[in-house]
Amino acid sequence: MNATPPIFIDVPIFPGVGGSRIAVRHSAGSAPGIVWLGGYKSDMLGTKAQTLSDWAAREGRAFLRHDYSGHGESGGAFADGTISIWLAQSLAVFRHFTKGRQILVGSSMGAWIALRMVQELHKAGGSSVAGLVLLAPAPDFTTELVEPVLTKAQKRDLVKKGFFEEPSDYSAEPYIYTRALIEDGRENRVMTGPIDTHCPVHILQGLADADVPASHALKLVSLLPADDVTLSLIPDGDHRLSRPQDLDMLVRAVDAMAQRGN
Repeated sequence: MNATPPIFIDVPIFPGVGGSRIAVRHSAGSAPGIVWLGGYKSDMLGTKAQTLSDWAAREGRAFLRHDYSGHGESGGAFADGTISIWLAQSLAVFRHFTKGRQILVGSSMGAWIALRMVQELHKAGGSSVAGLVLLAPAPDFTTELVEPVLTKAQKRDLVKKGFFEEPSDYSAEPYIYTRALIEDGRENRVMTGPIDTHCPVHILQGLADADVPASHALKLVSLLPADDVTLSLIPDGDHRLSRPQDLDMLVRAVDAMAQRGN
């Protein structure tokens, strides 16, 4: 199925600071709507996002997705991005396009963005988030997964060049981790104590995930004591969770969450 062309909105980084043109795809439909939040260096035309878009269209359910700056069809440079910047863009898109209750579906870094969005929406006076579905969640990945294993060479590159590169299993181009991303990540941590999402949470985690270990998902679950949490462990699932059986589980998890929110 061919995706419709995106529309674009201009999102400033912060008041008085120039921003980026953010590519958005939005389909109207019933509530609760579905909001897709992709991972680090992923785009909104990936298999999981497109599978959910097709499902939402069949169900007549609203569906919203966007590319962070430096990702996919959005403007800006990838290396200029931070969690704070991508969070601000996600909140701007959410507030501009959604009406009524919404389910946030976050993949990898997108799960971190989703958890931060819930926090910021509550700070602003309440939340319209009906539930969270988190795939291979990677909240706080800069402090929890990247910083502890930095080599001397990578630390030196961060100081001297402001970034280091690492080969990627998902792209011919290496991943770039900047000093700004890592320093900003410390300011956006969510796994420092109990997390109150004020909504049910369903986590899908592969036990064969070489990028975000299952122990990370278990730690996240332990910090969600006040909420209704379901953890589905997939014995042979990797970080992508894009096999047909993984996609089927994703759709069933989102559908079940949507039925609860009706």
